[in-house]
Amino acid sequence: MNYKIPVYRPNLTGNEKKYVNECLDSTWISSKGHFINLFETQFSKYTGVAHSAAVSNGTVAIHLCLLALGIGPGDEVIVPTFTYIASVNAITYTGAKPVFVDSLKDTWQIDPDDIERKITSKTKAIMAVHLFGLPCAMDRLLSICKKNNLYLIEDCAEALGTFYKNKHVGTIGHISSFSFFGNKTITTGEGGMVVTNNPDLHDKVMRLKGQGLSKNREYWHDIVGYNYRMTNICAAIGVAQLEKADQFLLRKREIAQLYKQAFLNSGIIFHDEFEGLHHSYWMCSVLVANETLRDDLREMLKRNGIETRPLFHPAHTMPIYQGFGTDFPVAEMLGKNGITLPSFPDLKDEEVNLITTLMLEYLNQKA
Repeated sequence: MNYKIPVYRPNLTGNEKKYVNECLDSTWISSKGHFINLFETQFSKYTGVAHSAAVSNGTVAIHLCLLALGIGPGDEVIVPTFTYIASVNAITYTGAKPVFVDSLKDTWQIDPDDIERKITSKTKAIMAVHLFGLPCAMDRLLSICKKNNLYLIEDCAEALGTFYKNKHVGTIGHISSFSFFGNKTITTGEGGMVVTNNPDLHDKVMRLKGQGLSKNREYWHDIVGYNYRMTNICAAIGVAQLEKADQFLLRKREIAQLYKQAFLNSGIIFHDEFEGLHHSYWMCSVLVANETLRDDLREMLKRNGIETRPLFHPAHTMPIYQGFGTDFPVAEMLGKNGITLPSFPDLKDEEVNLITTLMLEYLNQKA
């Protein structure tokens, strides 16, 4: 279906075509070329991290984080069940076991108390997933990791421009991942980034993403690696997108404020920020009273040409992860009652007003 207002649409009106044409003219279109190093350098500068490694997508970025830390069979990694499935699948790729925890009702982020209940002698890492652009409770997670000698991985797929106490997420844990899929704040089509302040972890990631190539000998591969490299064309798009990142983030914040004001005292709960937590509003999401109302609202908006999407189904409800736990009431509530609304940078004020007016009128009719 072609929606009049999609849930997301990338803005490609900057230097994307110019930089891609430079790649084509130079014939550097694969995993070598100056845009790759440029994108990595500029991304490090933008987020304030020491090292960045561009990769082919956000899922492999998470996989590389785990591999660089030496996580594998026999290990456990604690992860929120309320997350996109890539966070969980990447743990499974390594042979480690994902251990699910519930979410906090106010922020929707990983619940530190539940983390502490789930730590065992096999636990090797905690994965903090900064969902929808709001950061997790990083001080608490750092304290738990230090107390139990655990690694802290940040999944920042949805969190470019997100800050925890004035620190950009991805710079706080041991190693972190970003995604540049087409619906992310900046996109390369498909793409990701692994970032860390640890030079040894960065060197490991660089080798792992390039088939395990030795640093000092051509075509000599002394560890098992992967072809997880980003192309120069994708990096060229990324450089152009990063030039406009601040503009995108500002507009997303404006859109979020329009939604927030419209839904005041309506019974619709807007996913907002809290003190010390700077929300980047990757997606504007809301909670309604129950699953039936959520589905009815989505269907009504669909009839009016407006695309929405549900929040994530908790991973423990998926057939492939059933048997990994059942007591996650907040995660299940979020998965049943949440709606993600259009929030792309080119969304017009009058389009936001149309969406909110339709939703509020529908609620009034049901009252």
